[in-house]
Amino acid sequence: MIPSIFLCHGGPTLVVEKNEYTDFLKDLGKKLTPKAVVIFTAHWESEITTISSMDDTYDMIYDFSGFPKELYSIKYPAKGSVEVASKLKSMLGNNGIESKFNENRGLDHGAWDVLYLMYPNATIPVVQVSVNPYLAMEKQYEIGRAIKELGEEDILVIGSGSTVHNLATVDWNSTKVEEWAVEFDNWLIEKVENNDKEVLFNYRETAPYAKRAIPREEHIVPMFIAMGCGNKDKPKLLHQSYVYGTLSYICFEF
Repeated sequence: MIPSIFLCHGGPTLVVEKNEYTDFLKDLGKKLTPKAVVIFTAHWESEITTISSMDDTYDMIYDFSGFPKELYSIKYPAKGSVEVASKLKSMLGNNGIESKFNENRGLDHGAWDVLYLMYPNATIPVVQVSVNPYLAMEKQYEIGRAIKELGEEDILVIGSGSTVHNLATVDWNSTKVEEWAVEFDNWLIEKVENNDKEVLFNYRETAPYAKRAIPREEHIVPMFIAMGCGNKDKPKLLHQSYVYGTLSYICFEF
């Protein structure tokens, strides 16, 4: 049995940084050794849940601009898995959730930057999945519940997004963490650890600074999917740190 996890993927520079979060991700990869990874990424949006279905090596998507040139030469030559993609689609369908395949999309940085640090040899098959930020959080949770049994097959489900993701508040030169960002995260952590799902589903109305922390919901959606997919009775915070004033690095185990 392997848990599901939620990770903050941060900025594209994460793969070339050295800090407590990158050290954490490297260590986490040594502790979790799945036979495949299914990753829901905030950087792939579609109305219908879309699943990468391929056995070949993924192309790289550098879905950012204005960053150091070295980032555009990063390679993560992971292969896909038609078998795992088909299993995932079947599970969703059995629970009344529509999905479709995509046979040519590359890996975006919501997927490759965390996987690059966790599994640098790129030997574990990866299936990338889209999110729909316009669905209610209850529906996101249900997507996770539909594929909960993947953990019993040692397939790791990762939700890759962010809890505080407001680029307008990021200060690339700051070493001081903004209190409002921590207050939002601490509220979120308490509710997650207490399994207070109904309050979490309505976080935009109940959490402090919610709309400031998450102006658009695509980055928090993967957390609710990972939560639904969890096999643990009590979710657990594995890591919490910050960079650039407000950019949150949190990891939950579900």
